[in-house]
Amino acid sequence: MTVSNADRIIIALDVQTKEDGIALVSRLKDARTFKVGLELFTAEGPALFRKLKALRKDIFLDLKLHDIPNTVAGAVRSAFKHGVQMMTIHASGGREMMAKAAEAARAAVESGQGPKPILLGVTILTSLRGPDLADVGMGSDVASQVLRLAGLAKAAGLDGVVCSPQEIEILRKEYGRELLIVTPGIRPVWAAAQDQKRIMTPAEAVAKGADYLVIGRPITGAASPNEAFLRIVEELGIG
Repeated sequence: MTVSNADRIIIALDVQTKEDGIALVSRLKDARTFKVGLELFTAEGPALFRKLKALRKDIFLDLKLHDIPNTVAGAVRSAFKHGVQMMTIHASGGREMMAKAAEAARAAVESGQGPKPILLGVTILTSLRGPDLADVGMGSDVASQVLRLAGLAKAAGLDGVVCSPQEIEILRKEYGRELLIVTPGIRPVWAAAQDQKRIMTPAEAVAKGADYLVIGRPITGAASPNEAFLRIVEELGIG
């Protein structure tokens, strides 16, 4: 699947209300996909999805689901009914949980409810480093943990993974193009790092093999969000 450089960029709607979110989306006429995370979804729920659909935008639901298998499968079915294009599931929830989610998505497609959403296994959050993993009883080698969880996601039937830019190359080396790679922790050359520790520029991430880039504040915090978006598209080259 060929993705244009503009469509590679997923805008993080890290706002608190539906009104703020829609106002921001309306200013980003050239962007296609918007990430709805835990804070905004908890505040507004699926009502926001209807607004985004009315604006002809795609939805990346980033709730990082992690629960018993049947509960996660039910959440996938519900998201499917709302027309979500992409959604995240914590790979650390295990093979059965992810497999149930993938099965639920396939069943919904087979029943004629619409196109299957892209299911992504979250590996290690970009805010975590080796000592943080050790604190919770995991091995402190981030790259090894990412590889292990990505392999689990692939075996369970997910479409791709979420990882930091630093793990893109090792995943491509191990799995080729068999998994989509979505990466946060992206900052254009003119933006500050802020709270994400494992970061990279958009051009560097795409060159290493990322399919989609999640970008928030460098775009949403700009005086002109659409100009900032187009500036990043230009940074990536002619898409």
